Amino acid sequence: MAESKEARNKALVLKAFDTLFNKRDYAAAERLWSPNYIQHSAHIEPGREGLINLIKSLPPTLKYEAGTIVADGNFVIGHGRFSGFGAPVNWVAADILRIKDGILVEHWDVIQDEASREQSKSGLPMFGDAFTNGKFSKQEQRDPRISAQDSE
Repeated sequence: MAESKEARNKALVLKAFDTLFNKRDYAAAERLWSPNYIQHSAHIEPGREGLINLIKSLPPTLKYEAGTIVADGNFVIGHGRFSGFGAPVNWVAADILRIKDGILVEHWDVIQDEASREQSKSGLPMFGDAFTNGKFSKQEQRDPRISAQDSE
């Protein structure tokens, strides 16, 4: 059975984000983003060059962690966390990408500062299964509400 378009597009986005944000392989990233890339983010200058120049300007501690990723046709939405980029808190983002001919051609995002346990009205982390504000870690006891969700 052939891999679906959605599966290929999700794999492309995961590869592209890891290549640029984590590995910082700019030459490889240029092959994954269109030269005519359309950028809708308020945080990033226009085009592929704007994105790559932004990443070049950030500390080498920048890290992207992928979470849930969904696809519908040529669109992919990835829920992820950006850390180590010099801000006092991590960002949790929903990145929406349009794919055409096997490359990323357009991007929108919704970004929030990651809430601490004390800031979270729900008592649940915004990303992953544990808070990462230095007070809680994945090695510590998990919230029973999360464990219940994981077993469903």
